[in-house]
Amino acid sequence: MFNGNAAAGAPTPIVSVSPVTLPAADRGEDLQVRVSAPVAGRELPIIVFSHGFGKSMKAYAPLVDYWAAHGFVVAQPTHLDSRTLNITPDDPRHSEIWRFRVADLKRILDHLDVIEAAVPGLDGRLDPGRIAAVGHSWGGQTVGMLLGARVLGADGLPGEDMSDSRVTAGVLLSTTGTGGADLSPFAAEHFPFMSPSFADMTTPTLVVAGDKDQSPLSVRGPDWFTDPYHLSPGPKGLLTLFGAEHSLGGVAGDAVTETTDESPERVALIQRITWAYLRSTLYPGDDTWSAVRTAMSADIDQLGRISVK
Repeated sequence: MFNGNAAAGAPTPIVSVSPVTLPAADRGEDLQVRVSAPVAGRELPIIVFSHGFGKSMKAYAPLVDYWAAHGFVVAQPTHLDSRTLNITPDDPRHSEIWRFRVADLKRILDHLDVIEAAVPGLDGRLDPGRIAAVGHSWGGQTVGMLLGARVLGADGLPGEDMSDSRVTAGVLLSTTGTGGADLSPFAAEHFPFMSPSFADMTTPTLVVAGDKDQSPLSVRGPDWFTDPYHLSPGPKGLLTLFGAEHSLGGVAGDAVTETTDESPERVALIQRITWAYLRSTLYPGDDTWSAVRTAMSADIDQLGRISVK
């Protein structure tokens, strides 16, 4: 039986610092970032994490704390759609928030020196050659852009390439699929940017989707959230979680009101699988992800299935 926690090793103490402020005059609000890191270790790989709609850098502790306790430095920006900033639809930035979101993640990567200096004991311990990006829900679309996905224009042609070659691995959690006829009338009217093309999303990526995730934004069923896997070129992985809805069991945090399918077991599985995938993708020759796929332990069999291409 595969034991994901054993593969990851014992958790180590972590430190979290917030807010780390990155000046952003063009954004209208300085970018606030939370940084979590293990207290020990050198040449640490980096995860930039994009939150879902309305959330902030304070959310997603179940995932962030796990990754940090097992060797990653995690940077979480507060995007402009966060409820903590209260930007209204009449704000001139509102229609472009999806672009600002992508720029937020790139701003973090542009200022890793500031991140290092802001966290006591972190200076000189990052490995800028090993960077992953992870996002949930709207954050998944944001991260997808860094990985090579593009927004289709009204003419059906792919828009600006916003990918970033510094990011060499990704995880998309509950990430929306194609637009056009697949969108609900509400989504088509209010979210014209929700029309991605995954044809150029070439960066190795793990897609995580719940088979009970029925979104009001689409006229399709839960299979909509598997589009980033099926419609992109390999190499890709897909973790389909049985019985999971949009919160995937509670990845945003304990007792979060939006969680309709609370499952500590499911969250624990996501912790282990995402860690294994990122570890093996960022470190060629590491066989942890292969061990997950081939061992298919009882908990994976009961909670979901893994596909690869």
